[in-house]
Amino acid sequence: MNFRNIIFKLALILLIGFCQQSYAQEIRWTKDGNSYYQVMDGELVTISLPNNERKVVVGRELLYSSGSGINAIKDFQISEDGTKVLIYTNSKKVWRYETRGDYYVADLKANQITKIGKDKPASSLMFAKFSPDGNKVAYVSKHNLYVDDLSNKATKALTTDGTDRLINGTFDWVYEEEFDCRDGFRWSPDGKSIAYWQINATKIRNFLMINNTDSIYSYTIPVEYPKVGQDPSSCKVGVVDIATAKTEWLKVPGDQVQNYIPRMDWIPNTNEVILQQLNREQNVSKLFVINAGSGTVNNMYTDTDKAWIDAGKGWEWINEGKEFLWISEKDGWRHAYRISKDGKKQTLITKGDYDMIEQSLVDEQNGWLYFIASPTNATQKYLYKTKLAGGGKPEMVTPSILPGTHSYEISPNGVFARHTYQSATIPPLTEWMKLTTLNPLTMNGSITTQLSRIKPQRNPVEFFKVTTEDGIQLDGWMKKPDNFDPAKKYPVVFYVYGEPASQTVTDTYGAGQNWLYAGDMPKDGYIYVSVENRGAPAPKGREWRKSIFQNIGTLNIRDQAQAAKKIMEWPFVDKNRIAVWGWSGGGSSTLNLMFQYPEIYKTGIAIAAVGNQLTYDNIYQERYMGSPLKTKDAYIKGSPVTYAKNLQGNLLYIHGTGDDNVHYQNAEMLINELIKNGKVFQMMAYPNRTHSINEGEGTSRHLALTYTQFLQKNCPGGGK
Repeated sequence: MNFRNIIFKLALILLIGFCQQSYAQEIRWTKDGNSYYQVMDGELVTISLPNNERKVVVGRELLYSSGSGINAIKDFQISEDGTKVLIYTNSKKVWRYETRGDYYVADLKANQITKIGKDKPASSLMFAKFSPDGNKVAYVSKHNLYVDDLSNKATKALTTDGTDRLINGTFDWVYEEEFDCRDGFRWSPDGKSIAYWQINATKIRNFLMINNTDSIYSYTIPVEYPKVGQDPSSCKVGVVDIATAKTEWLKVPGDQVQNYIPRMDWIPNTNEVILQQLNREQNVSKLFVINAGSGTVNNMYTDTDKAWIDAGKGWEWINEGKEFLWISEKDGWRHAYRISKDGKKQTLITKGDYDMIEQSLVDEQNGWLYFIASPTNATQKYLYKTKLAGGGKPEMVTPSILPGTHSYEISPNGVFARHTYQSATIPPLTEWMKLTTLNPLTMNGSITTQLSRIKPQRNPVEFFKVTTEDGIQLDGWMKKPDNFDPAKKYPVVFYVYGEPASQTVTDTYGAGQNWLYAGDMPKDGYIYVSVENRGAPAPKGREWRKSIFQNIGTLNIRDQAQAAKKIMEWPFVDKNRIAVWGWSGGGSSTLNLMFQYPEIYKTGIAIAAVGNQLTYDNIYQERYMGSPLKTKDAYIKGSPVTYAKNLQGNLLYIHGTGDDNVHYQNAEMLINELIKNGKVFQMMAYPNRTHSINEGEGTSRHLALTYTQFLQKNCPGGGK
């Protein structure tokens, strides 16, 4: 997931304190689908359905035996035969996720614990996984691949050329950030070889951040960061033989620098690798099938788009590996297609004028594809199913009496599911259910029973639609002040994101709540509003989402401003007290709204904003804005620094100096423009804080107080 789109959602979850069960980790089902694994009371157990019978898989005595080195189970993997458990512990961050640590194998038959990579530095192993037969474990350490043989305890290096910038089996900063790529190797089905990515970042220039506080002499922190217009790292895929440690590089057509490989895996039960290649502009997606033995290459499927193509989640094989499911927007909607291995046969499965939001389960035995969609309301999500063979009409599985947002984690056999329901007025509620009958496993734990205990909100969030001067209908939500008096006029605070990475207007719990406000906004007399502009990843079809291509900073800003003009016509809105705020892409939108429409927005708070689009990373910005060699004018036209001279209202700009994502450089470029044009504003820099600005004692509280004090001073609440 792109980091710029999760700040808002993560903070909401932290602030509201959602039930951990509702936001628990993804369920790890047993192979038969009738039980699931769970770490409970420091042990790994299985819980069988429907009776919730608990069985210990790895007990405390074995896990925490003297000298084992295991502190807590961070993650785990079960061997194919179920006799061994690979345990991940002592995890450490790499960029923004805890993807390196220590690994141990619990042998359930021998009742013993073995550490993997004993000769490697502590907490340095990444993405360890069993071989198909469970007798070996492969992993990455310091950008090289290794394999441990569990029978003879021997360790073998499969690559030896890894350095800080020549990366085997994992990825550089920008692949992780923008393609969600972290785990960079795959065991072959026969366990005799491993396919892996090699990223060559040796030509990527460092962006230097400076640390002024942790020493009396400052020092720089280098980040390998390819800016807009700069070549990305070269990328290739190799197959290494476990016995010989010899790598054969797959002969993927095309330049290794000017093409990306975001997805790769083995085709089940074959010696063939399938991979997705995206060109530099990310508007041509090719799927290649490559025989690892003979080296033959087949470009079996190609997708194109005038704007961009999302990398997607990958493929799911069906029909004994003869076909796979693939997502495409080629008919104008996001749909699932059934494609033969040679690419010659393609069948549209989810046919209709709606988007498949995400795939939930392929129930091949019963011939169903389960998926999430919301054909009539882009702010909500429901479970549907349709015939896997194609040609059928989608059937809504979720009961229509529960309007809002639903998610399902379905067992592999399609029998059981964990169902979570929420809305803007209902906190996340979870039930275990039998999917085949839609009945909860226990009535006491059913969502219906839980709903009966929830008291209605006195001042609920309201959803609305507004039609702009351009004839575009936009979704929005609004939280009115407590004790609202329609005869009075109130200030409006707009929350904005505005870029293709995230929605803000969703029927989910937390909508209408300003997590950064140190106080009670409704009590203090504010109207809180968010509007979803074109370009947001809402399920409204390809044209809606991709109209923002080469128009970030213009089209989305026009939509927001036109919506604000319509809202200002509401009789209870005070036109002189209009504020806007946002973080990351939302910070950029805030700046553009303040500068391009100063007659509307009197107060703005921009956090961690991209002030100049030419400073951001190449994969994200080039995807949505095109190559700057061809479209530099669009970058300039969409950048806040271009319009800084127009500032009229009250601006607070906030940025962390240690932001490795949106560099502090953006703040200084913007500040220079404001100074040059004599524009007075407020500034808050957080030393060495990253894009999330939450490191260090008191930081989050200080940020909230700074935000709130500025808002209250320059856009005071209350009806008049």
